[in-house]
Amino acid sequence: MTAELTTIIDLIRYGASRFNAAGLTFGHSYDNALDEATQLTLHALHMPHDLSPVYGQARVTAEEKSDVLALFARRINERIPAAYLAGEAWFAGLSFKSDARALVPRSPIAELIERGFEPWLGGREVLRALDLCTGSGCIGIAMAHYNPDWHVDGVDLSDDALALARENKVRLHADNVRLLKSDLFSGLQGEHYQLIVTNPPYVTNAETDALPKEYSYEPQLGLRAGNDGLDLALKILRDAPLHLDREGLLICEVGEAEKALVELLPELPLAWVEFKVGQMGVFVAECADLVEHNARIRELADARG
Repeated sequence: MTAELTTIIDLIRYGASRFNAAGLTFGHSYDNALDEATQLTLHALHMPHDLSPVYGQARVTAEEKSDVLALFARRINERIPAAYLAGEAWFAGLSFKSDARALVPRSPIAELIERGFEPWLGGREVLRALDLCTGSGCIGIAMAHYNPDWHVDGVDLSDDALALARENKVRLHADNVRLLKSDLFSGLQGEHYQLIVTNPPYVTNAETDALPKEYSYEPQLGLRAGNDGLDLALKILRDAPLHLDREGLLICEVGEAEKALVELLPELPLAWVEFKVGQMGVFVAECADLVEHNARIRELADARG
């Protein structure tokens, strides 16, 4: 059946067809079968991810074809995310090491980083920035990469995630990043920032339980966030003013929990970011607004325990 596959493009086309036929779920870095087949093929061939299409007709050896097909088989039979099989995920134009110690990098916040957080910053100076719930370190390290004059702290509760983030810090020469263990803000007493960016867990209990198998390889600590997905986001909204400068900004991703947040706090002015593909559950909040509405936010957050 595979004897007729002789070139790189043959393998990519075949892999995409097999992935679609198998009903795989695509939600980890890439969102379609063709891109995942390309990633796994080029990884197995030890070729760069941006290989020129002119090489598509290059013939592969029998051993190379065997390596590619073995990766395809694992993707189909085990439902392991392609980024974990390849050990790499691209985020904000940068290559991050990716494995089961942290979620696969995939936040739309990458687009904000590449845009310099404009127009939201409005030219405000940033000296210190925080990536809360840093996971693999992708958001904080990308911020540091594009803004070498910033000092960026990356914070996570998971020792495994922080170990991976340290490897990515070295991988991308992010000397202006400091990685710290903390349960949200609990270990950051006295630290203040002009910008806090966070992609906390925001998947509801019901949604987490129903996720396709691909998501079972990721740490649930990075996904599950209570019955409405807001257990962590509310605590972040409550405590962020203690660590923001007066003119500071909080940027937070809550995904599908956006609706629940708006219903809980309709009076809180939140700007919902429009991305190239539309609105994706990321809001921008001014420190002054968080302070003004802190009593109600605190009431809601404290009720979560």
